[in-house]
Amino acid sequence: MRLTDFWTRLEESFGGAYAQSLAADHTFAGLDGRTINEAFAQGEDAATVWRVIVAAYPDRVPSRLH
Repeated sequence: MRLTDFWTRLEESFGGAYAQSLAADHTFAGLDGRTINEAFAQGEDAATVWRVIVAAYPDRVPSRLH
């Protein structure tokens, strides 16, 4: 998954403003306690991060984006 695809999916699922806040402020156990932005800065793959988001918010992410 490309980063542009990741950000498009995140914004579609959460809205632009909340997606940016989620990426910067929320830590995920599936990312070893890192935020989305921290995970990307440390080289984590976009598909891996996306799977963590889907697992954390299964009701929020549309099934077609899983």
